[in-house]
Amino acid sequence: MSDEPMVTRTPGEDEEFAAQIADQIESFLLVLRAVAREGNGARAISLLLLEISQVLLAGARLGAQLDFQPREKYQPDVGPDAEVDDMRLRLALMLDSVDTYSFVFDPYLPQVVESQLSDDLTSIAADLDNGLRHYKRGDVTEALWWWQFSYVNNWGNLAGATLNALLTVVAHDRFDTDFEETVEALTVAHEMLDSPVDPPR
Repeated sequence: MSDEPMVTRTPGEDEEFAAQIADQIESFLLVLRAVAREGNGARAISLLLLEISQVLLAGARLGAQLDFQPREKYQPDVGPDAEVDDMRLRLALMLDSVDTYSFVFDPYLPQVVESQLSDDLTSIAADLDNGLRHYKRGDVTEALWWWQFSYVNNWGNLAGATLNALLTVVAHDRFDTDFEETVEALTVAHEMLDSPVDPPR
């Protein structure tokens, strides 16, 4: 492959792109905090499914760009990390039985990992918030670099896994199952989405 860049960007294009990404990220963070405060499991699954899908679009747009390069060797200080412990605990309490799930972190080195939606959602939020603070300080280059770097290295994978887990909860609510071992998951899905439980056929 050639080392020649396929696309050149101007500072103005970077600023416009960063503004679009920042809008999507800020929307995700606002909704996630609101969902955690509200504590309504029936609404939470649908809202989280929508917001994770939208923020993954922002991530895909970042991943498709040529690498952004930070101006400084070390990341500028934007103050202490966002406080997310309270939000994590609220999400864990609300999600309850569907909080713990399993996923394959690297499909090319398949190994099943057990995780919690509440942990992963707050980890995603912390990554996104860090970049947003750079952006709000006027450091567009650092914000874009961080969002892209952390997407590829952490929050993109977590967001994909949480999307699949949330979709599975919805799927259990929509469809009956013939397998005895999924009855409990089906019941939990119905309860989370505030609908009556139909026995499996």
